[in-house]
Amino acid sequence: MCGIYGMVALGGAPLGAPDALGRMGRTLRHRGPDDRGAAATDRAAFGVERLRITDPSARAAQPFVDAGSGVWLAANGAIYNGAVLRRRYRSYPYRSRSDTEPILPLYLERGAGGLAELDGMFAVAIWDGHAGRLVLARDRAGEKPLFYARIDDELWFASEVQALLGHPSLRRSIDASALRQYLTLGYVLEPRTPFAAIRRVEAGTVAVISADGTDVTRYWQPESVGIEYRPLAEAERALDRVLEDAVAKQLQADVPIGVFTSGGVDSALLTALAVRSGAAPDVHTFTVGFGEPSYDERAPAARVAGHFGTRHTAVTADEAALGEAFETITARVAEPISDPAVLPTYLLARAARQHVGVVLGGEGADELFGGYPTYVGHQLAPRFAALPRALREAAARLAAALPTSHDKVPLEFLLKRFLAAAELPVMERHLKWFGTGLDPAVWGAEGPLAAVLPNGNDGGASTTSTETGDALRRVMLFDYRSYLRDNLLVKIDRATMLVSLEARAPYLDRDVTRFALGLETRYKVRGLGTKWLFKRVARRQLPAAIVHRRKRGLSVPVGHWINGGLRGEVDRLLSQERLRAEGLLQAERVGQLLSEHRDGSANHARALWPLIVWEAWRERWLGD
Repeated sequence: MCGIYGMVALGGAPLGAPDALGRMGRTLRHRGPDDRGAAATDRAAFGVERLRITDPSARAAQPFVDAGSGVWLAANGAIYNGAVLRRRYRSYPYRSRSDTEPILPLYLERGAGGLAELDGMFAVAIWDGHAGRLVLARDRAGEKPLFYARIDDELWFASEVQALLGHPSLRRSIDASALRQYLTLGYVLEPRTPFAAIRRVEAGTVAVISADGTDVTRYWQPESVGIEYRPLAEAERALDRVLEDAVAKQLQADVPIGVFTSGGVDSALLTALAVRSGAAPDVHTFTVGFGEPSYDERAPAARVAGHFGTRHTAVTADEAALGEAFETITARVAEPISDPAVLPTYLLARAARQHVGVVLGGEGADELFGGYPTYVGHQLAPRFAALPRALREAAARLAAALPTSHDKVPLEFLLKRFLAAAELPVMERHLKWFGTGLDPAVWGAEGPLAAVLPNGNDGGASTTSTETGDALRRVMLFDYRSYLRDNLLVKIDRATMLVSLEARAPYLDRDVTRFALGLETRYKVRGLGTKWLFKRVARRQLPAAIVHRRKRGLSVPVGHWINGGLRGEVDRLLSQERLRAEGLLQAERVGQLLSEHRDGSANHARALWPLIVWEAWRERWLGD
């Protein structure tokens, strides 16, 4: 795991600000505090801040440089088929046991297209000086980040946005489309960032950049995976096998390994598989808890740890600790991360780093195997829409009469959300349920929520097909290509790397992902049950009480916090005077949301939190 960065002069002239490479490295030092390496000519400069996970020796320091061709390699992440590639190119003069060094002979033989063979989580930069081209690539799901800015005849790249902000000619202007996406979804869809001048290398792509332009090849297209019809028994055996193999692959490391646990089925199954593999003799588990009972997961997580005999650590996230995390992330991450779970994730990672160098997490299980309550909602919506109007209106009145709750995912909240969008087209419905809940009028917009999506980015989910299984498959694919990629994976990467901890996601393994995308919908959501096949397999490893425990997720009691310990800061960031002066948000509408939340007539925490984060981000990174 590393922070990678660099600059190349595409037009042949010398670099304009080569001294900035050192500043870029200092900005990314948290991603790799163990050592630093660089390679430079008058036309190109690469830097790497290294976190030692595999082969901690000095021989594995990056960038790697091939003596014969002069090709440079800088890579962030983990290549799980690195040993396979090393055996294929056994005659190559390796200098290390690194899992990333075999990328060099792969590129030398196969060119940029060979990077599609990589199995792992990665962001790769290759400078081929003789060909005058820079190659940038990312893994399939988008676990590892890579940003770039092209200004004049230079291209700068880095693992995080803030390393690019030191470019002497870069303007910190806001991308208006990115802002609309953020306010609708709670995150920005790649390739955009909040900054108009900075873009992301897209997940599952290889970009070849030269003076002649940019050629992007998409080597991973999840929508192209066809349904593979399997008998139930065969599907169970196959899923059990690919999950076991994925965890075994991701336990490869020269440092201790742990698991982030919540007491839920996803993390519990990872714990079971890690312990069963025997590859990690002392498995550590970590969980975070809150003072409010409906949010606290320490007790079920402790039961999982006790059942498997792991070394367990529980972290308490009170308002003071959450406030500290909020200040840290706002100050050190140049992206507005509106998922409040980033705060306890950071606290959890900080505690875990005292014991391990790598943690496994459950990212991807819900999107791939059908774990969200919204998926059940999509199954029920057509049936509700078919009811007589009188019954639908009566249900809406009854739901409106329910008292507002600030508990974690209360039934009242789910019911009101369902009824508010059940009769909308599939994608509009999904965004209502899964987005921020902000009315577009808050930023002066009109029209459907789905208008913020670029063409083709919804996986076809915006169609009005009434075939439930088909619609469900499309929204799950949309979540894989957006919510998971652009929100959850951003959250886990930034939170863990702030404390130099490597996070891995076995459910996003290449083979697991392909298997899950090829599953029939009926093996994912059945009746009111979620992750149907996944839970059948989990029952082989886990007590039934864990498998069938109601989904909770890592959430933060933001609703109470807005009215409590964060009240003064919220009032400052969302003040009417401030918002009017900025001119981006409708101050009166924001004020109404805050007023209703404060007097208890509505719980607007889900809508208010992205606005709070946005204003804090603007203040720190735009200086206004």
